[in-house]
This record gives sequence, C-alpha cells and structure tokens, in this order.
Amino acid sequence: MIAQIVATNRPGSNTAKVAAHVAEIYAAKGNPLHVVDLHQLPVEIFAPSSYAEKPASFAPFQEAMSKASAIVVVTPEYNGGVPGVFKYFIDMLKFPGTFTGKPFAFVGLSAGVGGAVRPVEQFSTLVTYLRGVIYPGTVNIPGIYDHLNEAGRLKTPELIERLEKQAAGFIKFVEKVGK
Repeated sequence: MIAQIVATNRPGSNTAKVAAHVAEIYAAKGNPLHVVDLHQLPVEIFAPSSYAEKPASFAPFQEAMSKASAIVVVTPEYNGGVPGVFKYFIDMLKFPGTFTGKPFAFVGLSAGVGGAVRPVEQFSTLVTYLRGVIYPGTVNIPGIYDHLNEAGRLKTPELIERLEKQAAGFIKFVEKVGK
C-alpha cells in the first residue's frame, strides 16, 4: 500500500485539491493510495502530553504510516518551508521504524514562482535522516492558481502529464526498492 500525506491542515487548501487529483492518477493506474490527510488529525495530538504518550485517536495515523510500502508527499510552501503541522506530524510518528527503507515521492506547490522547491529540499534532508529512499522525480508546481480551474481541478495538460509520469515511475521504483 502506498500512502499519500496531504501535508497541511489548512481548510480549503490547494494542497488537498492537488492531492485528490494525484490520488485519482494512482487509482487509475491500479494503485489506490491510502490518504493520510492532516486535516483529520485528532485535536488531542496537539496536547503537550502527546510527546510522552500518543493518544489512542492517533493510532490509525501511525498504523497507516507503518504499514505503507511507500509514501507520496503533497506539500505546499508556507513561509519558505514545510507547514508546521507536517513537521509536527512526522515528530509524532515512531522513530526510526516508520520510514526506514521506504521510498518517498514529492509533489510541491506554491502560489509563487518557487513551486515548493525549498520545502521539498528540506523534507528530503529529513527523509534521508529518517532512513527513507528518495525517488528522483519530484513534481514542483509554481503559481498553483494558474493551474486550477473554477472547480479546483488541475487544468494544465503538461502538468497532469508530469504527474502521471511521476506516478508510473514511482510505482516501478517502489516495486524495485520498496519493502
């Protein structure tokens, strides 16, 4: 099972819109993603006591990440980095076993011209530390508002093609190097 992390909890986020499209691409290729949506994090996980003992309501998140054979991260760029809730989520997961040997693919998006290059670079460094394996086909999406239609769907054919190519390549990569 490949898991997908929607790396923000911002309501109505463009990240969730792009992540939904990415999930559809994988499903069409016969590899449905298990979506781990940070919008659904239980509020109890934010209690300071969660560092010592995770609340029971967090168990499905840990289980999904532990059982995943690979992970697709869809992240926005917030203030030149990953969203704080995303880093906090990673900090709450068991270390080192959650990510050891697992392949990671990245889709980064931003309103500006950077296309989330900085947060993908930052998180790639963390993935290496967490003993994950990075797929070299990142898709960065600058100027996200130019790529969404009125319904919040991706509309740029070249971008959709890049995401489809990434999915096909990542599925093969997971088969070769994944757990």
